[in-house]
Amino acid sequence: MNTLKRLFRWLFYTFFVVTDLVFIFLAWFIITVTIKNPVVESRDMAIVGKERTMKAADFYTLSNSWIKKSETGLWEIYVEGDGFERGVTEGKLNRELAEKQEVAFVDQLQKMIPSRAMLNYLKFFIGFFNRNIDQYVIQEYKEEIYGESLYASDKFDFIAPKYYRMLNYHAAHDIGHALQDKNMTVGCTAFGAWGDKTDDSTLIIGRNFDFYVGDAFAEDKLINFVKPEKGYKFMMISWAGMIGAVSGMNEKGLTVTLNASKSEIPTSAATPISLVAREILQYAKNINEALEIAKKRKTFVSESLLIGSAEDKRTTTIEKTPSRTELFESPEPDYIICANHYQGKSFEADKVNLENIEKSSSYYRYKHLDQLIKAQPRITVNDAASILRNRTGLDGRDIGMGNEKSLNQLIAHHSVIFKPERLQVWISTNPFQLGQYVCYDLKKIFAEAPGLAVKKELYEKALNIPADPFMYSPEFARFKAWKLMKEAFHIAHRKQISYAVNEKNINDFIRSNPEYWETYAILGDYYSDNKQPELAMNYYSMALDKEITTVQDKEEILKKVNKIGGGL
Repeated sequence: MNTLKRLFRWLFYTFFVVTDLVFIFLAWFIITVTIKNPVVESRDMAIVGKERTMKAADFYTLSNSWIKKSETGLWEIYVEGDGFERGVTEGKLNRELAEKQEVAFVDQLQKMIPSRAMLNYLKFFIGFFNRNIDQYVIQEYKEEIYGESLYASDKFDFIAPKYYRMLNYHAAHDIGHALQDKNMTVGCTAFGAWGDKTDDSTLIIGRNFDFYVGDAFAEDKLINFVKPEKGYKFMMISWAGMIGAVSGMNEKGLTVTLNASKSEIPTSAATPISLVAREILQYAKNINEALEIAKKRKTFVSESLLIGSAEDKRTTTIEKTPSRTELFESPEPDYIICANHYQGKSFEADKVNLENIEKSSSYYRYKHLDQLIKAQPRITVNDAASILRNRTGLDGRDIGMGNEKSLNQLIAHHSVIFKPERLQVWISTNPFQLGQYVCYDLKKIFAEAPGLAVKKELYEKALNIPADPFMYSPEFARFKAWKLMKEAFHIAHRKQISYAVNEKNINDFIRSNPEYWETYAILGDYYSDNKQPELAMNYYSMALDKEITTVQDKEEILKKVNKIGGGL
């Protein structure tokens, strides 16, 4: 009896000790990850009390700033002032767009990670990991993000408070590509050419931003024209709610584009790379100034920043890791190529970089882009668009639509061409880089944008690059059908749903994208799920005969082949 009493007493005390520890841990966690709103130092707090005015359909103004949808389908926004003033103005002007972007982002996240338990784990992991991220963001950008967060959607307050949420969204790219199995979600490609390599000897830069968060996320591209209180006027292509830069040019003809590289898993928060790029865009006028800014900021992922400079009349790459920052100058006299691996001498023996070159699609795209550039005696803007739209592999080989080894993977959020010495930029319209490239002249924009009161088009229509005829082709229609069928196969495979597909459906799926390895890998999974190992083996073998994107993808198929082979 005494033994039983002691047992109950021990269980009673243990329960309360464990409960106390849980409450202590939760209290510590909440205190640790809570980020306070910044103390605003803006001189213009009156902006909070002002409301936007609707001037026409899809056209709103607020003081000197405005947002409108162009007839091209691109959204354009002009803002000015200090950080907080810009943020409040952006938040009020693009309120509906920002909510739509957040819905698309969260929906895609839930598709990628369907497990609620895993999503909750990810939420707490990011919360703890980024618990001091605000210490790595300069005051001006904290105020801008905070100002915009005041008008963020209430729908996602269950994820985190608005300011904390939006601050973390700016690190989503960094955490995503650092923690992905392949260490990067996609593969961006860019190049710069000048001197004897361009038709007028002036600098030309082209880039594909292959950041894919679902088709809905890329529907409403936002072209930002910014006149900050401090620094240079600039433009950048992004989406509502994003103040960081991924592609942009300032009034001095300095351009910045980001290309992710393979990273080791980070151990602590640092400055989101898009905010480093934004600072360069706003405060640098040449390559040396861009390099000094990059050196000042600690980042927790590896990234190449392709810097074009009208003042220097060339393009270089700043190769940045969490531990070092190097400037890479091209060995070619008049062009440079940037994919997703490092090229500088200090990285020649770097284990992570060598593995990236060997196993990812980066070096393949690098070699293909080199072929395409060398094939052009003197590159024009139209030539640049053709290069960025190229869907083939090396030597013009058909490697299937959507292959990551293609320059045009048919997933691009945007594609852009810069002429820095002329302050001209061409931006792709939907879908991907297939729609027309719309030309903007920054001299004209910043002359006419302040206080715009009448909805009118500001782009240079005569200089636009026509849409790619491919987007009207039966082949592209088949690719869109293939994407829908692929999604259906993936959902069924992931959720292990029992399903039957007839021979016509199988043949239609193959005909829709016959040269792409994933078509056959998907069918291999289908027949494996349906306990037909011979057919599964057949399709896996067909996949292995195609141009597979990465070594990891090939190894995954070989594992499945070996597993089936052992059971036959």
